[in-house]
Amino acid sequence: MENRYDIITRINNHYGKMSKGQRAIAAFIYDHYDQAVFMTAAKLGETVGVSESTVVRFASFIGYNGYPEFQRDLEEWVQNKINSVQRIGVKYGRSSQSEILTSVLNADIEKIEDTIENLDSVAFETAVDIILEAKNVYIMGIRACAPLADFLHFYLNMMRGNVVLLRTTSVSETFEQMIRIDENDALIGISFPRYSMRTLKAMEFANDRNAKVIAITDSVHSPMNLYSSCNLLARSDMVSIVDSLVAPLSLINALVVAMCLKRPEDVKQNLKNLEYAWNNYQVYLNDEINFIDEEPMLNYPLRKDEA
Repeated sequence: MENRYDIITRINNHYGKMSKGQRAIAAFIYDHYDQAVFMTAAKLGETVGVSESTVVRFASFIGYNGYPEFQRDLEEWVQNKINSVQRIGVKYGRSSQSEILTSVLNADIEKIEDTIENLDSVAFETAVDIILEAKNVYIMGIRACAPLADFLHFYLNMMRGNVVLLRTTSVSETFEQMIRIDENDALIGISFPRYSMRTLKAMEFANDRNAKVIAITDSVHSPMNLYSSCNLLARSDMVSIVDSLVAPLSLINALVVAMCLKRPEDVKQNLKNLEYAWNNYQVYLNDEINFIDEEPMLNYPLRKDEA
């Protein structure tokens, strides 16, 4: 059964039971697989800061008969990633600009449809309640996921107070920003392949402090699910040279809308306060503001049974 999975899926499946040294190896492979593929067990151990025997035991722990078999599987996985980029070049190389546009948009539509079919509605409703009821909400998404975290932070901050965007280049700084997190708080971790170990460690820390943890990620095999009490899955496959984040952004947008609809008066009052500040301090000219009373607060039609 184990042989059906690629090396990254194996690592994800075993991550929760790994030792500290094994997790360090996993983190290096996640972030530097293009280097790890050429390393001997001794070199990988030296780079990560563990013994050669720890690396060999790591390979056995995730289901390989030895390090050579582990390295062959890693090489095959890296080659498949390279080939996927080459296949994209073949697919789009002779296409016109309009054909590329249509193809990419259709692929994004397919990912949104797949997300709709597979999203856990109970988990979605639970996430809405957790975010609205938490004393403080922490959000973390780095690298390609940073725009998703920024988007969610911007709108959550307009709806409620005490929203903290964690953006840092080190795990220690992340912990410093989260040092007061407790059971009354919530952390939203956003990560898609390549998964972020910094985000994962923040989620682990929040879980250890009994905070509510929400994962926004791509798969049931994602390591982000290990420490979360609520998993929101959105499909994110390579559609071009970059990964598509359309479905995750739509999921986050749906979260924001659901929260607005659940606390409409709070949202409207916050927006009125913002509008007052904008006008009073001349942040924007009046002709740049859509006043709340002139426009519907939300322009999303509801089903008749929800009206």
